[in-house]
Amino acid sequence: MGGESTTRTAPHGGGTAAAPAGRRTGDRVSGLVIALGLVLFLGGFVWGAVVYRPYTVPTSSMSPTIGVGDRVLAQHIDGSEVRRGDVVVFTDASWVKNAAVVKRVVAVGGDTVACCTDGKLTVNGRKITEPYLPKGSLAEITGFPTVTVPEGRLFLLGDERQGSLDSTAHLTDAAQGTVARGAVTARVDAVVWPAKGMLQRPTGFEVLGSLSRPGPLRTIMLLIAVGAVLVLGGAAYGPVAKRVGRARSRGARPAGGAR
Repeated sequence: MGGESTTRTAPHGGGTAAAPAGRRTGDRVSGLVIALGLVLFLGGFVWGAVVYRPYTVPTSSMSPTIGVGDRVLAQHIDGSEVRRGDVVVFTDASWVKNAAVVKRVVAVGGDTVACCTDGKLTVNGRKITEPYLPKGSLAEITGFPTVTVPEGRLFLLGDERQGSLDSTAHLTDAAQGTVARGAVTARVDAVVWPAKGMLQRPTGFEVLGSLSRPGPLRTIMLLIAVGAVLVLGGAAYGPVAKRVGRARSRGARPAGGAR
């Protein structure tokens, strides 16, 4: 007589086998998200370090666009890329020895610049609207004669016209206050401390031609922000997924013993 077999298979509790696989999948997804976030985050910083350089502006000559002690980010450019309205960083020993200077380009080689008509700067006979000037002020500058800018050179002014040591302070020089394009090393894109953000577009100069295109700063900041969100989100996903998996596992266990 054959006896009944005493060997029994182990019961399969509903959902318990799926929990480890779910956790493994969650860990993989979390790791991939964190890795992608780190690539974007660090890549943004590296890109920014290559393209931009920080400067601290020690005077109020560019107020209110840039105040005393403001920290700015300036994009590395070649002097040939400079256009009217740009706020640039340059070095010229006849202005300041061994120091970078920050001013706004108002005229380029071949332009005739004068001040003023109806309280406005004129370039090539056109009145220029300058919304970046101190509120309620005019562009008037005492003793500013008409200047024709030589080819390959730039005429620069501060936004605070009454207190800026700019091209008007060097009119008696051989170059009539102009600076060589090659002296320019960077173009200011934004004030980062205090956080004033991107510089206002100098739209008044559009009557004389196209403006410079903004640098990649917004894209760089977006990459850094998205990267940070992905890193934080990926780091949080793993623990959350594990807790959810445990909760599901406990809920799937049968109330009674195996039969």
